[in-house]
Amino acid sequence: MGEDGERSDETLLTAARQGDRPALETLLARYQARIYRYGLRMCGDPEDAKDVLQDTMLAMARRVGALRAAGALPTWLYTVARSFCIKRRRGHGAAATRSLDAAGATGLQVADPARGPEDRVAGRQLESLLAAAIADLNPAQRDVLLLRDVEGLSASQVAEVLGIGVKAVKSRLHRGRVALRDRLAPALGLPPSTPAAAGCPDVLTLWSQHREGDITADLCARMEEHLARCPRCAAACESLKRTLVVCQNAPTPVVPAAVQQALRQQLDRLR
Repeated sequence: MGEDGERSDETLLTAARQGDRPALETLLARYQARIYRYGLRMCGDPEDAKDVLQDTMLAMARRVGALRAAGALPTWLYTVARSFCIKRRRGHGAAATRSLDAAGATGLQVADPARGPEDRVAGRQLESLLAAAIADLNPAQRDVLLLRDVEGLSASQVAEVLGIGVKAVKSRLHRGRVALRDRLAPALGLPPSTPAAAGCPDVLTLWSQHREGDITADLCARMEEHLARCPRCAAACESLKRTLVVCQNAPTPVVPAAVQQALRQQLDRLR
């Protein structure tokens, strides 16, 4: 990795504000694949995702002089990208409700030479199923799950992007995680969710809350004791863990060369 690749966002942003073009390009390159992935998931159309990526990166290039805190950069970028995605979806009207399966099947297929042909096929199928399952979520749940579990933002960052409270983010997140788990259950070989047995707590919600650090140490200890003696609940929690691993391992797509070239040309016109 070159020198620019080793520099922190703060260092690059400071240099970019002073007119350092290579620093700006390095900063853009650092985030463009993530914004492209987010656009694919939110828009459900590779062409729209390309436009969202370019619009977002150009907005950053134009406003770099006003960006003062590198720590706030991811939040700012996802907020801008989301606004462009929403405009695209509104522009499509009824078509905005179509499944994201196409985006999962085309835009996110990233070949891994270390995997055998059968593993690569299985991986692509799972990626497509994940995209479709996320698309089928309630929009409010999809928003928080994409930003928190796929893109890796903190709950407070997600709240800022969406303009809602952290409590609301976590409430939607817990419901979305369980709903996604149920949609992916057949593909992962997991049993369907069933009502909790008499005396059993809502372990899936509790486990999600535990992941967010929102249950007390005493409640956590009691939940662990219950899981140790209840194979049914332990299996349910394990299934939710597996679902989140799928989200966290969603591949980062390669931005098409033509899109990168078009972005460079637009940056040149801004100079």
